[in-house]
Amino acid sequence: MRLIKLAFIIVLFFTTCKKNPGGGADLPDAELKTRVVASGLSEPWEIAFGPAGELWFTERGGKISRLNIANGQVNALHTISDVVANGEGGLLGMALHPDFANNPYVYVSYNYGNPYRQKVVRLTFSNNALGSPRILLDGIPAANIHNGSRLLITSDQKLLITTGDANVQGSAQNTASLSGKLLRINLDGTIPADNPIAGNPLWSFGHRNAQGLVQVGNRLYISEHGPNSDDEINLIEKNRNYGWPNVLGYCNENNEKTFCSANNVVEPLAAWTPTIAPAGLAYYNNDYIPQWRNSLLLAVLKDKRLIQLKLSEDGSKIESQQPFFINTFGRLRAVLPAADGKVYLATDDGSNDKIIEIYK
Repeated sequence: MRLIKLAFIIVLFFTTCKKNPGGGADLPDAELKTRVVASGLSEPWEIAFGPAGELWFTERGGKISRLNIANGQVNALHTISDVVANGEGGLLGMALHPDFANNPYVYVSYNYGNPYRQKVVRLTFSNNALGSPRILLDGIPAANIHNGSRLLITSDQKLLITTGDANVQGSAQNTASLSGKLLRINLDGTIPADNPIAGNPLWSFGHRNAQGLVQVGNRLYISEHGPNSDDEINLIEKNRNYGWPNVLGYCNENNEKTFCSANNVVEPLAAWTPTIAPAGLAYYNNDYIPQWRNSLLLAVLKDKRLIQLKLSEDGSKIESQQPFFINTFGRLRAVLPAADGKVYLATDDGSNDKIIEIYK
């Protein structure tokens, strides 16, 4: 009888566990819980971890703040005075230098001026304040819609910047324009020698309005908004064309097939019709929530949810999709996993916005 019971327990354990793609022991699914860490915010756009584990975040009106995750205290650090938040514009992406102790730099992308433009600026953190702005890239066209702009510092110490088409569709195919692109510059604002076009920050083009960007090993993934159809997740390759405005989603119409063949177009890994309005994008690979291992996590605005996109082992395909927190918190703008496996979300409903912790 004892042997029968033992066999039953072993079978039950294995049927309630998920295979760990990282090669470790099988682990049961985590039961997900949430708590509001901060509220009363106004359209937070980016969240990033600081050197002491605090959460830095931007708000579209121009404010940069820090959040103590343990007690919920928000400390306003700096307000950028020339930010102009027209329509979807304002203070958008932010990235902290990965070696912040020796290079206390904060990189931001924001809209300003009349005519409306966008620029990328490096701020220096000193004496508990941000200052000494240095413009790294300026003159990016902007509009009330389609400004991007997510920032990412890569493992090879380059700054990537997503830009929207600024409501001029054809600019995405114009390699001389900064609109509708993934741009790549050095951390001092100079142009890397190995960029596709000498003296040009372009890395890839044909993007409509990318608002999510993440690096996983040597792969780059982007989430971007389609028009009335075909929101996309794209796997980025150097100097490749992602089709907009000539191709929506996959190369599946006759005219699209012709354009794709003639213009080196990359098809998306996933596309959504009806649209979902994809925003922030992150990579999760932690045993803390084992069912999310080796997955992209996508914050969604229109459909008001977090979507898990399970990757193939080599990261070249999306094998499955699973929604979470449907209509629970409203529009989700940003998602950020922590080293301990917890995950943080920023809402963007326009009033009383929140930063939320997912834990178990």
